[in-house]
Amino acid sequence: MQLPETVAKQIIADHQRRPRHTGPLGGVDGVTLDNPGCGDRVTVWADVQGGRVAGLTFSGQGCAISQSSASLMTVALTGQSVENAHALAGQFRAMVMGEAEGTAELGDLLALAGVSRLHARRKCALLAWRALEQALASQHAAPGRPAD
Repeated sequence: MQLPETVAKQIIADHQRRPRHTGPLGGVDGVTLDNPGCGDRVTVWADVQGGRVAGLTFSGQGCAISQSSASLMTVALTGQSVENAHALAGQFRAMVMGEAEGTAELGDLLALAGVSRLHARRKCALLAWRALEQALASQHAAPGRPAD
């Protein structure tokens, strides 16, 4: 499933111009990754409480694809169970890598489906998602945190 190209471009541009859920989250460490090939950099903060993504924010710099992907990710995953967050991340990755069609479950993330045809941009779209995986893993392994 893909969104019409004009709709996809509007969603990407909107999230690039007005990113959602930005800035550090208190009480959690951020995970910073960069893409040296194009200069993209993103830091992701994930706060997991009771098996849910209670808070998810980012900051970064880079191309429209990397920044809008990070913003769309925070909107899609905030409030989700960690299990659902991992499932949506897997679906998103498969869509971007051209391994599977996007599904309606991805919502506005479908705006990035066209990246699958742009091999050099795949890393841009997945940068924040890679940081998310590391942030969720560090939250789960943090000493003194109850297992989710």
